[in-house]
Amino acid sequence: MQVVIENLSKSFKEKNVLNDLSVTFDQGIIYGLLGRNGAGKTTLFNLIARELENDQGEFYLVDGDEKLPLKLDDIFLMLAEPDLPKFLTGREFIKFFIEVNEEKIKDLKDASYYFDLVKFLDEDLDRLIQDYSTGMRNKLQMMMFLILKPLVILMDEPLNSLDVVVQKEMKDLIKSIKSEHIIIFSTHILDLAKNMADEIILLHQGKIQKVDKKIKDNPDFEAEIIDLLKA
Repeated sequence: MQVVIENLSKSFKEKNVLNDLSVTFDQGIIYGLLGRNGAGKTTLFNLIARELENDQGEFYLVDGDEKLPLKLDDIFLMLAEPDLPKFLTGREFIKFFIEVNEEKIKDLKDASYYFDLVKFLDEDLDRLIQDYSTGMRNKLQMMMFLILKPLVILMDEPLNSLDVVVQKEMKDLIKSIKSEHIIIFSTHILDLAKNMADEIILLHQGKIQKVDKKIKDNPDFEAEIIDLLKA
């Protein structure tokens, strides 16, 4: 399965953010999306997730020789700063989330299974979300896509708020599920992109550029990426 984006453009007043952008993403690949501040990474994610309306272009799926629509249920957008209901506990929120989405959840398991997957501490289950750190709220977001199992997972700066131990746990978890998904994550951290992504792509001057895999394994990786983003 592939997600295809063709001729995507988006402007805000006089600023052209995405310019006739075309790219194909394959299932089973984790893509690390790099770009300078203001390059349009979050805009791209919001367009794919239909949070914004594009000026032109289309998104669709390709399954073999078949062209299919990319539906909202196929997509999960994980935000850097999730806005979750503050006056529910983590346990209450996940219970509510499962009840609301039960009809479209395949192979539903007990909530405790998902809490264990993200290594959520028992002592935090019944605390209010308003008292959670950003990292803990991001764990709840991860549980949401683990429950829904959407084809496309978009992660906007997903691991920046996690400490190094939890970050490693979440990287391993994301890698373990990649065969079932198309995963694209944006980050400013070059080491994270290098260690977590199968392929690195750059968003620069409104277009996507795929980085040669040889650069990823090059000792001068950081310098070469910076040079590409300065060009």
